Amino acid sequence: MITISLCMIVKNEEDVIGRCLESVKPAVDEIIVVDTGSSDNTKEEAKKYTDKIYDFTWIDDFSAARNYSFSKASMEYCMWLDADDIFTDEDLKRLISLKNSMENDVDVVMMKYNTAFDESGNPVFSYYRERILKNNGMFLWRGRVHEAIAPSGKIFYSDAAVSHKKVKSGYGDRNLKIYERQLKDGEEFSPRDMFYYARELFYHEQFKKAVDIFNCFLDIGMGWIENNIEACRFLAYCFYSLGEPDKALESLLRSFKYDLPRAEVCCDIGKHFFEREFYKIAVFWYKEALAAERNDLSGAFVMSECYGYIPAIQLCVCYDRIGDTEEAEKYNLIAGQYNPKSEAYLKNLEYFKNKSNHK
Repeated sequence: MITISLCMIVKNEEDVIGRCLESVKPAVDEIIVVDTGSSDNTKEEAKKYTDKIYDFTWIDDFSAARNYSFSKASMEYCMWLDADDIFTDEDLKRLISLKNSMENDVDVVMMKYNTAFDESGNPVFSYYRERILKNNGMFLWRGRVHEAIAPSGKIFYSDAAVSHKKVKSGYGDRNLKIYERQLKDGEEFSPRDMFYYARELFYHEQFKKAVDIFNCFLDIGMGWIENNIEACRFLAYCFYSLGEPDKALESLLRSFKYDLPRAEVCCDIGKHFFEREFYKIAVFWYKEALAAERNDLSGAFVMSECYGYIPAIQLCVCYDRIGDTEEAEKYNLIAGQYNPKSEAYLKNLEYFKNKSNHK
């Protein structure tokens, strides 16, 4: 059996840190909490679970804080969580099973990170992250923001997942300010930094500047394939916000330069034509989305609804607008197979029932 140190960095998380630690404590041998300047009762809550609590002066660098937390670990492996993450009961069982059965020649354990959920609580947005790493000093966090460790050595993909259950609302400007400080300090941006900096600009509605940075990122030609595809999608969103839909469509089509069409992109293109009432063209793209191969192991941000529910429900609407009720009803039933509690699906059932009664 391997041993695991849970390593966390926290600040003002008194509302959620207990929930997080309670959900994972049966699976870990050590809990390390690094506080970066809390002004609430975060540390008091953490003391209910561990006495290994350390202070770290915040220097606008998430990697520095995470590396410090790893440096305090004494077990064979380090695992990281954010305070608003949890393990469900089922995923905790999977994690414990992994711990009991995994050979210690594994260097990195990848786990799915579920960050958005449907009406039934099923994950609809997820991606794999490096979650458990051998505590041998070889794995270091890099990047001031959206920090990551490049997996290497023997990598194992676990069926256990971490669920991100955010409580705080709103999107602050902390990350954008860190990137701006990085620029001011003259610190070189990696391609990954450029991608995430452009995303921050988009989230803060600085669309023209975001377009410039996304294009610079793509033109350099050194980005990871999945980030390239995602950059094309965000470029499109920028152009829609700037009132340039033709450039938005060109940006979405640009993603095909990097790999086979992703269902997410096909849904975006389908939406483009749907909103302009070109329903037959929209049908083509939604069918492409429905047929696209899903690859969770790619490391991409996977919107699971784009591989089933969204194209199916949109095909229902498209065929109804075209006047093909039979096809519309068929695709609504398909959408219901993916999400039987969907409000749109249930309303459509009533719609088609009433439509049939009036024939």
